[in-house]
Amino acid sequence: MSRKGTPADNAPIESFHSLLKSETFYINNQLNSSNHIVIDIVENLSPVKYRELIA
Repeated sequence: MSRKGTPADNAPIESFHSLLKSETFYINNQLNSSNHIVIDIVENLSPVKYRELIA
């Protein structure tokens, strides 16, 4: 065990938490932007036009 308040001991876990946090937020932002693109495309089409578009 390390002594209380030793910053060098926290470096690996702080690095891991930073990576985990950035990856989680990046994936959420990417999914949200992809969903908005699909909604924007489909929003203005009738079902028949949409089927013709994807066919």
